[in-house]
Amino acid sequence: MRPDEFVINLIHDLEALPTSRTAPMRRIRREYSKRLETQSASYVMDLALSIICSGKHRWIAYELIQDHPEAFQSLDREALEKLGQGINIWSTVDSFARTLSGPAWRDGLISSDTICDWARSQNRWWRRAALVSTVALNVRSHGGMGDVRNTLAICEMLVEDQEDMVVKALSWALRELVVHDPDGVQKFLSTHEAVLAARVKREVRNKLETGLKNP
Repeated sequence: MRPDEFVINLIHDLEALPTSRTAPMRRIRREYSKRLETQSASYVMDLALSIICSGKHRWIAYELIQDHPEAFQSLDREALEKLGQGINIWSTVDSFARTLSGPAWRDGLISSDTICDWARSQNRWWRRAALVSTVALNVRSHGGMGDVRNTLAICEMLVEDQEDMVVKALSWALRELVVHDPDGVQKFLSTHEAVLAARVKREVRNKLETGLKNP
């Protein structure tokens, strides 16, 4: 079956669901991932791009790649930036960064230079993607071992950014690092006290003191 035909069938099954909740949609995605097990990485990448071009269910495209080992291992900067074209709301950014770019960085498929370039972008969504990509380095349940140096390096680049979506991502990135290096996070807050957004200082200090973002 051609990738475009596969995509038509997938979207049909997703939209035939009586609800658009994540759990039933993910069940459909898993069924289609099984059908892709014997397909090549290029086939999976082509159909993922077809889903993205359809303007629907972008996160499903990202999960199909993540769940196909050969396709995931084929990721590089060029492929990721192509897959990330059009990220323009927090949900698409976070799906991209949590599912693909962060894990690809963690696994050495892309370099820190790529994430740093995104952090310098004029586009706020790519700056957010840089920060959210650090989450994969630190969430233990998803293979993160704790990467203090790289996480704080990206946070430092965006410490003065006042764009709301970037501020929220900065808080998230620092909070995920607390479990690995609370002293390092506290020092970061103290060093940048004068320029950090109030939200970041409040939420990260809450995490340090209580273990919760909003106790």
